[in-house]
Amino acid sequence: MNDIAENLNRILSTLPEGVTLTAVSKFHPVEALQQAYDAGQRIFGESRAQELAKKATQLPADIEWHFIGHLQTNKVRSIIPHVAMIQSIDSPRLLQAVSDEAARINRCVDVLLQLHVAKEETKFGFTPDEISDFAPQIAGNYPGVRVAGVMGMASNTDDFDRVRDDFDAIRRIFHSLANGAMKSNPAFRHISMGMSHDYKIALSCGSTMVRIGTDIFGEREY
Repeated sequence: MNDIAENLNRILSTLPEGVTLTAVSKFHPVEALQQAYDAGQRIFGESRAQELAKKATQLPADIEWHFIGHLQTNKVRSIIPHVAMIQSIDSPRLLQAVSDEAARINRCVDVLLQLHVAKEETKFGFTPDEISDFAPQIAGNYPGVRVAGVMGMASNTDDFDRVRDDFDAIRRIFHSLANGAMKSNPAFRHISMGMSHDYKIALSCGSTMVRIGTDIFGEREY
């Protein structure tokens, strides 16, 4: 774990100004997160509700917790007091559940709309057609959330042309929304895409937020 600060600094040196680093800390122990925190990292990404809620009580209060995995509606209540952002809103039903629960405790939570452009059925998210139909219905109807952008993943492949095409598709959808249904929303500015193995391609395609875990913390401890 003594390499965590060095890994963080190396990655941060590769990020353009204005790009946010989400340190993906799922399955890593609180000691590893504390070391990243001590090195200056403040945004951490978790993908299991129970793990996020537990870590949030064990680590400094100024950490910004981002939920980045598939979120079941019955787990929403457990994370809403802790999260600064949910990057993985993949259905109207989930957006409603998050908005209702946040409003119930007088919070407004930032969220990203997860897009599904990859050539894999296993990934979650709105297809381009689905987000085009749904986005115009968002404004004014979900008072517990602030839609701050989009998130997406590229196909799991070694074909970097395919990866680049997927990231380009995510960027195009973002700009279509920013100039259309989200035009009156000043918070709509994030394109979260890129992980340890492909974040440099994502940056070249316009990513404003990368989600990096292995390159910071090493292999996960399951």
